[in-house]
Amino acid sequence: MKKLKLIFILIPYILLSQEVTNSDITVFDESVLSIINKNAKIEILADSFIVAEGPLWDSSENRLIFTDVRQNKIFTWDENNGVREYISPSGSTGYAPSFSDGGIGANGLAFDENGNIILCQHGDRRLAFIPNIQNKNPKFTTIVDNFEGKRFNSPNDLTISKSGDIYFTDPPYGFKNFSDKYREINFNGVYKYSKDGEVFLISSNMSRPNGIALSLDEKYIYVNNSDPKNDPKILRFKTSNFEEKLFFDGTELSKKYPGGFDGLKVHSSGNIFTTGPNGVLIISTTGELLAMINYGKKITNCNFDNKEEYLYVTGFDDISRIKLK
Repeated sequence: MKKLKLIFILIPYILLSQEVTNSDITVFDESVLSIINKNAKIEILADSFIVAEGPLWDSSENRLIFTDVRQNKIFTWDENNGVREYISPSGSTGYAPSFSDGGIGANGLAFDENGNIILCQHGDRRLAFIPNIQNKNPKFTTIVDNFEGKRFNSPNDLTISKSGDIYFTDPPYGFKNFSDKYREINFNGVYKYSKDGEVFLISSNMSRPNGIALSLDEKYIYVNNSDPKNDPKILRFKTSNFEEKLFFDGTELSKKYPGGFDGLKVHSSGNIFTTGPNGVLIISTTGELLAMINYGKKITNCNFDNKEEYLYVTGFDDISRIKLK
């Protein structure tokens, strides 16, 4: 009987003394625990999408707005109503020569100073805006659709400065099977569209420029190269003179895990939350990998709610979130 009592006493002691591990998060630097909860779990909110993208938090309605690039639609999700179709079509209306199927819908989304939704439209090959209301027959207003008289490829993602300048990427993902049939620009660019209407080429050297985000002080833009087999990396450009620097090299991670560098966002701490190999990487302002959210598959983009309580993540077929601090 004494032996049994001893066993029952020891078992809870052993269990309590063991460190609790979380398969959803890997921490490499404990400083990151000031902004994430190491015990948080990935929560799937909805599925059955094809290429969910462009997550944008709408604090006025306490909801997530996001796109499905393949369905050519924009959806919303909130706690009470789940998923609702919101704007259709989203990125291909016949405005520009393009394919009739494939990745032709809107991709990256942002709000302008008036609360309108700015869209990167693959099929219409432009940046455009539309009021933030449900619409089954939308009329988009063009912001910019060309560089030096040549139509963009398929604008993909954007970030907006406090002064209203728009930085955006223009890879070929709207061209079905990367066909050159409708291509007018022979490179995949990173651009700045200034508030006074000028278009500046920041870079023509990236193979697949994709996600883009401004640093907190707006001295830099971070740009993901979504080319996991050939050149998986994040570049950093000075906004003052467009000087380029390698910020993060994902070569070794890409050999080990599925997924590539797609969308990214900057947290109020200055740290970068980026999609990448294995899910979401959290990277410091000096380019150090702090933590990894382990999705174990390819995902497309991420964004925060206005209070940074959750990180919302779009996969190809689902949307999810994970609790932060």
